[in-house]
Amino acid sequence: MGYAQNGDIQYKSRYFLNSKFYQKDSSGLNLLMQNALQAHLLQNTMSSPAVLMRLVASAYCVAEKAGAIVRKVLHSGELDIVVKTGANDLQTLADRLAQQSICASLSRLYPKITIIGEEDLAAEEVQEDLIESRQAEDILTKSCPGEYSELKEEELVVWVDPLDGTKEYTEGLLDNVTVLIGIAYAGRAIAGIINQPFYNYQLGPGAVLGRTLWGMPGMGAFGFQLKEVPGDRRIITTTRSHSNKLVTDCVNAMEPHEVLRVGGAGNKIIQLIEGKASAYVFASPGCKKWDTCAPEAILHAVGGKLTDMHGNPYRYDANVKHMNSAGVLATLRNHDYYLQRVPQSVQQNLKSD
Repeated sequence: MGYAQNGDIQYKSRYFLNSKFYQKDSSGLNLLMQNALQAHLLQNTMSSPAVLMRLVASAYCVAEKAGAIVRKVLHSGELDIVVKTGANDLQTLADRLAQQSICASLSRLYPKITIIGEEDLAAEEVQEDLIESRQAEDILTKSCPGEYSELKEEELVVWVDPLDGTKEYTEGLLDNVTVLIGIAYAGRAIAGIINQPFYNYQLGPGAVLGRTLWGMPGMGAFGFQLKEVPGDRRIITTTRSHSNKLVTDCVNAMEPHEVLRVGGAGNKIIQLIEGKASAYVFASPGCKKWDTCAPEAILHAVGGKLTDMHGNPYRYDANVKHMNSAGVLATLRNHDYYLQRVPQSVQQNLKSD
């Protein structure tokens, strides 16, 4: 995918608007030039990418930058691990630097958006080498879905998980690790970017690492090959390190042929869209909005669905609580089938927001 510097999408129509020549000359020739000017301005207005498309194009490159930071920290061997709330809730130098990079880069380009990141970091000046200003050209050339074409920066909320699957990152389970940037409008996840920093790492030395997936409902999803689990198989993906009786009971109620226990919400959604799992079942309040916003947008873009254990959608407004209190149920197909199998005991213990 190619890149464009942010300035490359700016147009020079302001020059014409400020030209005194057009204002003073009232000749017939000038009338023709005024008509040409209006056509020029209209063409620029129509061809100028919508705010949402520019933000997604920026977030794509920002996510790739964050993925490179995550790889660099691991290769340095200096993870600088901090225990947050327990042994399964860790933070590393990669989490901190990646979040600084994402938030600083996007806020510099789009100062009116609201950004909510997982890590609670002290305010400090961000190093310039962490800033990413490029945009993905391929995304800029796509037409924005009509319902989003007039959105303003201040109407958008960006949810950031700079390193989803931190525990697995520290344990070398690198295929579980993702960078998540989700974009929401009016409480709905409308665009998502997932970077897998270590994609292809199993191929060994010399392999080209990393890939980026993105999607938008009404447009589609890109960067992967959509596949489905054969219809006669029920493969459940669930938590690797945050299980409990409710989680186990809910998984068993699905009568699965196979259960995959892996880390990272982003990783689990990728399993759904690449045909490795039928449903993501997590009957626990451990997941947060920054874990699900980006994956949900991509899943919705290919016809999938993500809800709580009652079948209710989550909201991603700036003022909502961060915890997904009623668990997560996500599917590529047949969502109602799995929802009907959620035990009543699970629904009684997990109250909807």
